[in-house]
Amino acid sequence: MDYKAVAGRVNAALGKDNVATAAHCATRLRLIIKDKDKIDMAALDNDPDLKGTFESAGQFQIIVGPGDVNGVYDEYVKIANVSTATPDELKKLAAEAGTKNNPVMAVVKVLSDIFVPLIPALTAGGLLMALNNILTGAGLFGKESLVQMYPRITGISEMVNLMASAPFAFLPILIGFTATKRFGGNEILGAAAGMMLVMPALINGYSVAEAVASGKMPQWDIFGLHIAQAGYQGQVLPVIGVALILATLEKFFHKHLKGAVDFTFTPMFALIITGFLTFAVVGPVLRTVSNGLTDGLVWLYTSLGAAGMGIFGLFYSAIVVTGLHQSFPAIETQLLADIKRTGGDFIFPIATSANVAQGAATFAIYFLSKGNEKMRALSSSAGASAMLGITEPAMFGVNLKYKFPFFIALGAAGVSSAIMGLFHVLSSSLGPAGLIGFIAIPAHSWIGFFIAVIVSFVISFSATYVYGKRVFAKETTSTANSATKTNQVAYELTANDQVVAAPVTGTIVELSKVPDPVFASGAMGTGVAIEPNKETIISPVSGTISVAYPTHHAYGLTTDEGIEVLIHIGIDTVNLEGKGFTSNVKQGDRVNIGDQLGTVDIASVKAAGLQATTMIIVTGKPEGTEVKNVLTPNSYIEQGDDLLAIH
Repeated sequence: MDYKAVAGRVNAALGKDNVATAAHCATRLRLIIKDKDKIDMAALDNDPDLKGTFESAGQFQIIVGPGDVNGVYDEYVKIANVSTATPDELKKLAAEAGTKNNPVMAVVKVLSDIFVPLIPALTAGGLLMALNNILTGAGLFGKESLVQMYPRITGISEMVNLMASAPFAFLPILIGFTATKRFGGNEILGAAAGMMLVMPALINGYSVAEAVASGKMPQWDIFGLHIAQAGYQGQVLPVIGVALILATLEKFFHKHLKGAVDFTFTPMFALIITGFLTFAVVGPVLRTVSNGLTDGLVWLYTSLGAAGMGIFGLFYSAIVVTGLHQSFPAIETQLLADIKRTGGDFIFPIATSANVAQGAATFAIYFLSKGNEKMRALSSSAGASAMLGITEPAMFGVNLKYKFPFFIALGAAGVSSAIMGLFHVLSSSLGPAGLIGFIAIPAHSWIGFFIAVIVSFVISFSATYVYGKRVFAKETTSTANSATKTNQVAYELTANDQVVAAPVTGTIVELSKVPDPVFASGAMGTGVAIEPNKETIISPVSGTISVAYPTHHAYGLTTDEGIEVLIHIGIDTVNLEGKGFTSNVKQGDRVNIGDQLGTVDIASVKAAGLQATTMIIVTGKPEGTEVKNVLTPNSYIEQGDDLLAIH
């Protein structure tokens, strides 16, 4: 293949300056297109060196083939002068581009980018706050608190309380840092802007309402304009607004000031203008909006009570699937910052109910998956993770795979959340939304909390197990009835056949059933897939390693007879950038059939929400020959056994 010529034709078909970013994986070019209407699809479809095109998850993908895709990609980026990215970076860019037409998701994405980096600090502060509650809370270990019972630990309690309060007392500084960085400004300037909002000379943010009501709010007189000297401790929206203004001003001055003038005066101009706008206009307005949002949520909780919490709990895990839950820390932080008025955070107990329900359903699958060691290993680890507050492995790796456990868990979470509402369970700090989440709950609410958690676990586990026994029994019966159709030879080998062995151990899957249009359509070539249950990958033929990707998720081999074989481990596993994979070979190495090529950590692939399904494709063969499947789909095959025949 003439890589430069193919790249030139691809560039012409895509249109001048029509590609925003380019990447490639083991088989295809992955592109973000500016205007899809400008693409000459006929030229791409009719190109003899290309194997097809398709669009997925915001990416326009051109199938080139293993080995050749690298050369075409290198020539294309030179010709088109387009920015490049890794496949994982491209995926993120495509996702961000997708939010441009969805304002709700765009806001969620911004909030996620701002608050996710803060979670370690907020969680640490929340857990320390919970520890201090244990030390100072009366009624936990007797009528008096531990501090009252053992005065010698008073200093420890005071120190813990100081450390716990720090992330929340100076929250505007943390948000100023991450938000300004998110908006493209200098994060250190953002932190400085946050510092302005919590200066000791200002009226503390928690006392602003009281100072205004009493008429004792000090003010600055700026040319007749009276500006309140109010602090913004515990505020979220005002700080985000400040960060946006600061970053915008900074970029404006960088554009219009040059050299030493820019370096010297841009920070000062950006900071002084931001400060004036903040205290005069933006801060008071966004404080009102922020307080209004918090009041609205508190009103919703106080008005609907248990029913409102039950409805929220019913949909919580579904919200997690969409990613909208990333906006919740902003709300929870506001609820906790004004805990005297709000009473506490009602989202945390709901999240705990939902997470425990998903974990319980996953544990039920563990007991239902007898004989399936791969699923038992995944469900046990994912279930334990969910019990500690991390549900993605349980939901994406197990419950959504079978579907019914996920929906049963939704119902259990709804009931449990309603019980939380009946007992008025609210958290007084952030923490792990799981079994140990009680440390973030005031002691007087522990009974209600544990009752709700137990109900969530029992309903989800028992319902999943009972219903699952019927589902799994049907599958077992179906498998037994079709025993004559499985593990059957589909093609009898002859002495003249060239054989491709199974590189992994597992169950054979019909290629057309693979959830990747490139492989399922046969565009890459003829072959088969295997759902692996062991982690080693061996060479299916004797020959030369023609392609060895740095991400270790795909290998190309060429035999002395000219047969070209592609092994592609997993669906979209290129996005893992080599995590979970090892390789023992490099391009140009000589291997014999059965030699170990590398390994794949199947559990980590599943935990990332991806499939480990391994495709074995014959991408090149002698003229006049055809590829035959040795065994029928659903057959179990050991690595090294005969898989494909070139006849």
